[in-house]
This record gives sequence, structure tokens and C-alpha cells, in this order.
Amino acid sequence: MNLFAQIIAVSRFALLTIPQRLGSSITTVIGIAGVVAVMIGVLSIGKGFKQTMEAGGDPSVAMIMRAGADSEMMSGLSRETTRIIADSEGIATNSRGVVSSAELFVIINLAKLNTGTDANVPLRGVEPMAFDVRSHFEIVEGRAFQWGTNEIIVGAKAALEFADLQIGSSIQMGANRWQVVGIFTDNGGISESEIWTDAAVLQPAYQRGDSFQAVYLKLKSPDQFQAFSDRLTQNPQLDVKVIRQVDYYAEQSGQLATLIKVLGIVIALLMSVGAVFGAINTMYTAVSNRTREIATLRALGFTSIPIMASVLIESICLALLGGSIGALITYLAMDGYQAATLNFTTFSQVAFAFAIDGKLVLGGMILAISIGTFGGFLPAFYASRVPIAAALRES
Repeated sequence: MNLFAQIIAVSRFALLTIPQRLGSSITTVIGIAGVVAVMIGVLSIGKGFKQTMEAGGDPSVAMIMRAGADSEMMSGLSRETTRIIADSEGIATNSRGVVSSAELFVIINLAKLNTGTDANVPLRGVEPMAFDVRSHFEIVEGRAFQWGTNEIIVGAKAALEFADLQIGSSIQMGANRWQVVGIFTDNGGISESEIWTDAAVLQPAYQRGDSFQAVYLKLKSPDQFQAFSDRLTQNPQLDVKVIRQVDYYAEQSGQLATLIKVLGIVIALLMSVGAVFGAINTMYTAVSNRTREIATLRALGFTSIPIMASVLIESICLALLGGSIGALITYLAMDGYQAATLNFTTFSQVAFAFAIDGKLVLGGMILAISIGTFGGFLPAFYASRVPIAAALRES
């Protein structure tokens, strides 16, 4: 019998005898399932947050802030500056004019629906072209606010996460009371965590004078970004920073996404240590229960390699079963689950959905296989070195 046939025969017999070691095998499967579930669950937070931050981005949209500003919160632009920007060459136009919106960004305090705890929520004042700048913007319930009034529209995710943001509700913000008249979406992006209103109404409500914090505009072509940026940054009348919208969101999401990724990997590795010891214990038990069988096989001419392979294959199969269970449970329980976290750049809440994809599941299965391999190696090596005569004498 060739080596490959020996491995198949011995491994098949080992797998069929797993029910005889059901208790220890189930413990190993549950332990590995827990490790994989935790890793995928934690990493899905970072992935979901990153997807939300970048979903509304458009490579043809440029964002202009004050030079040196890292975020809208740190920026400030005068009315004259926004007019000079809007008059620049390279901006797209439509039947209503130049596709550019000077915007104001303030933070308000609202209660979360589920917990009642307070949270910072972005309130954005926009100009009429804001809806044209965002290609994916859509009113899905109610209507747009009327310009010059204390009406607001709410992002779909914010409406689900925070209290008093349903159509027909009214909330006190600053010195004014505001009426919710519509719900909007923006391709699942960060804008859906915001509240929008007329910038001209928001400015006096928050004593912002005639100032803005950023200008969002659509270029005639994404390829014109560098030339457009050079024109603005080299204009002696301006002191501005020009960045693509997609790059701005990528910068904002990078810090938290990286932190969550590192945290998830560290937690998974720490838990993996325990799972490896559990697998080692299970496989040593398996080898101990099969000592006479292993000795008999070796006496019949089976080499040590099939013996080692059978133990490793059993360990890896148990690990794959545990990994599959952990991945499935996490996917069913967490994929699409709505949550909110703090955007460290603006110190405001971002509503997002946990995102589990094939890449995360594959990573979980690779971790499970690694645990099974490390956990089965020593018992496999031990099994291949069991003395034949001594093993056959055992009762």
C-alpha cells in the first residue's frame, strides 16, 4: 500500500472514532469557534466603519478647507473666500449653475434611542447645490427642507440611532426649534449620520456670522483635480487646502479602523493560545485512546508518516468545524448590525453597520487551521514515536 493510501485509510479510521472522544472534541470545537467568532466580530466593526466613511466618497468631488486644517472642525472660510473658490475654472456646472456648496459644520447633543445616553451628532448647514454635489443623495421619506426656514432633514442612519429624529418631530438646537421634514440616504456613507439644514439659517442660530468651514464642489473630471488644486493653492487671494473627498474620508477612517484591526488581532491571538492548549489536550487524549490501534498499524507495516498525518488531519478537521461554526454564528448575529462609534477627527458619532465579508471569514478559517495545526503537531509527533511492543502490551 502506497503512502497516500495509508494516510487516507488511517485518517478515515481516526475520524470515525471521534464519537468515542466526544466530550474533549466538543470542547475543542467550542473553544476554536469562540476564537474565530471574536476575531471576525471585532474586525467587522472596523470594516463596517471604514465602509461607511468611504461609501459616500466621489473621486470627482473636491473639498476645500483652510490651509493647515485636518478636519472641518478646525477649518474656517469667509464668504469672500467661498465665492473666489466657486468662480474657479474646472468646476462642473448644470442648469442651476456651478455645482459648489459652501457648508457649515456644528456639533449638537442628542440622546441615543437604545440607551438614552447623550452623544455628539453633526449638524451641517448647506447651500442649494449640496444635493447636486453628492451624486448618491436621495430623499427617501418626506421632503427636502425649505430654504430660509428652521426645517431639517436627517440621515437614515441617524434617524435609526438617535431620539426625536423621525419625520414630524421637532428638536431644540441652539436658540431655535427645528422641524424634521425628511429622511435622506447617501449610498450608506457618513452623511447618513448627519442632520442637514440651510446654512443661511444655521449661521445666525449658532452665531457664526457669514463664515463657513468647507466648500464641497464637483469637478468637470476627476483627472482635473491636480490642476484645480494647483490653481487654488497658488492663488495669492486664498490660503486653502484642497483634498479629494474620498481621500479625506479615508484619512478619517484610517486611525480608528487600524486601531480596531490591531485590537481584534491581539485579542484573537491571546485567545488562540488557550485554544491551542485545548487542541493539544484533545489530541493527546485521542492518541492515548488509540495507542493499541496505532501500535497494531505500525506492526502491520504502516509508517510513522500516516500516523502523524492522521492525528494532524483529525485536529485540523475539528478546528475547521469550530471555525465554521464560529464564522456562521457571527455572520448571522452581527452582519449588518447597526451601531455607532466616535469619529476621533470630529468627535461626533458615526452610525454604521458591522460588515462581514469573504475576506474576514477566510481570515477566521486560516486562524482555525493554524490552531488545529499547532495543537495537533506535538500529539502527532508523539503518536509516531510510540514503541510498538510497549503499546501492544497495554490493556
